[in-house]
Amino acid sequence: MPASLPIMSYCGPPPLPDDLWGRWNLDPLLMVAMVVGMGLFLLAQPRSARDRASFLAGMAVLAVIFISPLCALTVALFSARVVHHVLLVAVAAPLLAWALVGRMTAANAAVLSRLLTPLLLLHTVVFWLWHALDAYALALTSTPIYWVMQASLLLSATLFWGAVLLASPARAIAALVAVTVQMGLLGALLVFSGQPLYWPHFTTTLPFGLDAHTDQQLAGLIMWVPASLPYLLVAVLRLSAWLRHSEARRA
Repeated sequence: MPASLPIMSYCGPPPLPDDLWGRWNLDPLLMVAMVVGMGLFLLAQPRSARDRASFLAGMAVLAVIFISPLCALTVALFSARVVHHVLLVAVAAPLLAWALVGRMTAANAAVLSRLLTPLLLLHTVVFWLWHALDAYALALTSTPIYWVMQASLLLSATLFWGAVLLASPARAIAALVAVTVQMGLLGALLVFSGQPLYWPHFTTTLPFGLDAHTDQQLAGLIMWVPASLPYLLVAVLRLSAWLRHSEARRA
């Protein structure tokens, strides 16, 4: 297998530490897409200050993912790619979902909440698919496939989070725990693997003082612990609101 990532990666060739902070991604098509998306959302009706703030925060996270030097760093470090994916599905997606569910009709919201279990399964399959070795390598060496990966992760995660926000507390908490468990399982597999698995990063990690195996273990730890925090936080918030509501009804 190739020892390093070909230069056709969307984010460019693997950076060196000294040139990382100069590696901003100023792809004009990406810029236009983000501006158009923001404009369409902000012009739509109805809109609230909460919706606008949540949407803009989600877009800011997407800018960090795709425009900042993090984009280039993901070409060199698998651990940076995992940070990228966590920001995409566990930070940007819930912020966008929070903004979008506020604009849904009651009928559409009811349909989305009923689809929680299928959306949980869909997002789980999509997440594991893009961490399969061949699919991951293909996405990093083909710009069209790269964007299929990003779009499928973001869309499936946003729909899942939308259903979580609309579903009953019990169903939402169960779904959030399930995502935490499956993500932790993948993280554990990465941590305890006896060898590096992702050939695009076999040599690209060395300038950053990491061998590929250590980088992979770091990626697994990120997926195992920090990645679970947004899901657990929302689960705790839903549980707290549920308990307060139950107490208020008994009072």
